[in-house]
Amino acid sequence: MDPFSFKTFFLFVCLIGCGSAEDILPHGPVDAVLSREIVLTTLLNNPEYAFIIWNFNNGEEQIHVATMGKAGLTVNKPYENRVTINATNGFLTLKSLTLMDSGDYSITIVDLKGITKTGEIQLQVLKPVSDVIIKSNLPEAVEHNSTVVLTCSAQGSFLSFTWINGSTPIVADSKRLTLKNEETTSTLTIAGVLRSDLIGPIFCTAANKLETEKSPAFNLTVHYGPDNVIISPATPPQFIRAGSNFSLACSALSSPPATFSWFQNQKALEVSGPVLSLEAIEKLGSVKKDNYTCRAQNSKTQRSVPSPAVSFAVMKAISGTKITGPTGTLIAGNSTANLSCQAMAGTVKTTTWLKDGKPVSTSSRLVFAADMSSMMINLLQKEDSGQYTCQLTNAVNTDQASFKVEVNYGPEPAMVKGEEAVEVKDTVTLTCSAMSYPTANFTWKFNGTATEVKTAQYIIGEASYKNTGTYTCEAHNAVTGKTVTYSHKLSVKEEGALDEGLSDGAIAGIIIGVLVGLAAAIGLIIYCRQKVPVESPY
Repeated sequence: MDPFSFKTFFLFVCLIGCGSAEDILPHGPVDAVLSREIVLTTLLNNPEYAFIIWNFNNGEEQIHVATMGKAGLTVNKPYENRVTINATNGFLTLKSLTLMDSGDYSITIVDLKGITKTGEIQLQVLKPVSDVIIKSNLPEAVEHNSTVVLTCSAQGSFLSFTWINGSTPIVADSKRLTLKNEETTSTLTIAGVLRSDLIGPIFCTAANKLETEKSPAFNLTVHYGPDNVIISPATPPQFIRAGSNFSLACSALSSPPATFSWFQNQKALEVSGPVLSLEAIEKLGSVKKDNYTCRAQNSKTQRSVPSPAVSFAVMKAISGTKITGPTGTLIAGNSTANLSCQAMAGTVKTTTWLKDGKPVSTSSRLVFAADMSSMMINLLQKEDSGQYTCQLTNAVNTDQASFKVEVNYGPEPAMVKGEEAVEVKDTVTLTCSAMSYPTANFTWKFNGTATEVKTAQYIIGEASYKNTGTYTCEAHNAVTGKTVTYSHKLSVKEEGALDEGLSDGAIAGIIIGVLVGLAAAIGLIIYCRQKVPVESPY
């Protein structure tokens, strides 16, 4: 049927009875994708009809698409090979869709009596979503300073856009973050960008009713910092031992990584990098307490931020401690001792003197120098002998040295212990003692005549009457030159002479025996009186 004949036929149908529009089509509009096919469904179920007629209105004219009748399908020429009508339910299948296919489609059902029913539905042919991509107005940004404009563009029809940071939707706040959507683009503007705004990755999604496509991940470097510039350790010891394994480390949050410079009392040092070593500090030669700071610089943000200051002093450890003391012979009551303590290196803050491990204190004979570097003992006594230790201390260490003082004295008054009376043939041992340093030499005299005995003990193997007499011990100290003597008398008696009479021990034994016997007798008498019955006088 040519177009002219169809128009004549359709006008004829309407003249004999065009029915009102009924719900023979679902509600529209219907969306379809360019170059694909669409099936416009009906709400009919095996209708009786003479003709099913589909028309298209593009807003300017109405165009016949196809007609299904008893004689079969008739397709208007522009739609040949693109259109079919289902004879059972009137569904219209339209293939190879073009943008020109967008418009209003109407269906007319003419029954066998010539009564018509009509319906209309809108078809939108959409371009497929493609080429979703994000572009930035800047290759890199600076926190707080830059305004970043991200543009998401895409191909497609009736597009809507969404933005995502990682997995979190980006929501405009109409202050720093604004969004502007157009037909094929969406613009995200971030004023005074923060490092967290684009930590990303950033995605843009373009969608219409039929398709959704996400852009490739987008990342934009936001330079920031330096922030939180700190020195570690933040609270170093007040004094640092020279030559120890100590350093200061500077750190900061920064992108790109910060560079560092160091200052001593606000004076720049010729040291760069995040670490200031103790070796570099020692080269400055300062011995007082100084303030140290570091400054972090960012070449992109052009910011320079100082750290809080840390304070300490570098102190040399005490070493090479030595005591200088008397080298000559010291004699009690005659000599004076001067002890002096010095260190080869280091600063001494306190000096402590010990004798045999116990603190030494000032006395009438012992005085210290004002700085405690030396002590003097005048006059020396025997109790001044001992090990003297000097302890030198500063804030970083303690060092010490010792010196032995030997005071020669004596001999002090001698004493002889031994028998005063023995019997003939008894062994006699007389022992002489006298406190002395060095140990005294001993000699003995008998009745004023020197003997050959030169030891502390004088021994007589078997006493005879001729051994009766006075024995004198002489103790001599070769260093002090002092000699002391002690005399002891010995009496040699005949055998048994020393047994006459009872000794005190024997007398005591006899008395104890008598008392024990008396107690036993009294006990026996009492026992017997209890056992003998007494006759009653009544």
